[in-house]
Amino acid sequence: MATDQLSEVFDLVEVRGVMSGGFAMRGPWVTRTAFSEPLKFIAMVWGRARLTTDGIDERIELEPGDVAILNNRSWLELEGGAGDGPRREIVPERGFPSPPLIGADSETDDIVIGGRIELNPAGQALLLQALPPVGHVRGSAATAANLRGSLHRLYDEVTANRLGSAFAIRQHSQLVLLEVLRAYIDQADLPPGWLRVLADERLRPALSLMHAEPGKPWGLEELARAAAMSRTSFAERFRTVAGLPPLTYLNRWRMVLAQRALRDDDVRVGSLAFDLGYASESAFSTAFKREVGESPLRYRHRVQGEMSATPAEAASGL
Repeated sequence: MATDQLSEVFDLVEVRGVMSGGFAMRGPWVTRTAFSEPLKFIAMVWGRARLTTDGIDERIELEPGDVAILNNRSWLELEGGAGDGPRREIVPERGFPSPPLIGADSETDDIVIGGRIELNPAGQALLLQALPPVGHVRGSAATAANLRGSLHRLYDEVTANRLGSAFAIRQHSQLVLLEVLRAYIDQADLPPGWLRVLADERLRPALSLMHAEPGKPWGLEELARAAAMSRTSFAERFRTVAGLPPLTYLNRWRMVLAQRALRDDDVRVGSLAFDLGYASESAFSTAFKREVGESPLRYRHRVQGEMSATPAEAASGL
């Protein structure tokens, strides 16, 4: 199933939705934020706002339940509220629970929460390529009912300050992110890439084979047969949907698996090469360096060193 493959990829690239802050405001308001994280998300829990960021020509109108994912952007501006008087500039508060959120009134206030999407390096390569500069998920769509429910449960945990709320916020953030991507797949005209190929029902049987046995020497004939297509039709459709040929996709999937193994396991490079279908350690190392930019051993040394370091705090509260 596509959802199983999405779960597999989520686990593999260590996707985490991390809430970083939010605010509630009545009357005209504006907030401006600069950031360096590759992927940020903004959720309009209640109210309405207009989002501007670098690289887009028109403002995006956010309505209740909407979520925007910002892909490799450097700043954003949100503007909302109604009434007379100058706009109040807001500096979002970091951390939860936030007093302004706790005292918010969903009938009158604009309520915004934000965060970042954390991935390992392999995940960044997959997800950043699969998303546009700004992915807009509409909470009003019929396919977003679960997203609206997850968003409201997250907001409830953020504001209730109950025992175990920090743990609950982390879990609900994960579910919000999953529902955002599910809804985005259903709503958007996806660009070629990882998300689109996972959602393609005709290619799903062939994709399942590659994911289940990545070390097997799959050929176009076998994969096309699994998808009940001719070899030519299968190759053309796969390239259109994934943005690359099927065997190139398979090699990149192997490299994602290799990065996880080198990061988390003590497996020998030669054994890993054999498990992933390479004839020799040398052939694997060459393919890995071509795809990742460094040798397997250098990659292992670097990422394990980074994992032992203290993570830096996010620069922005939203």
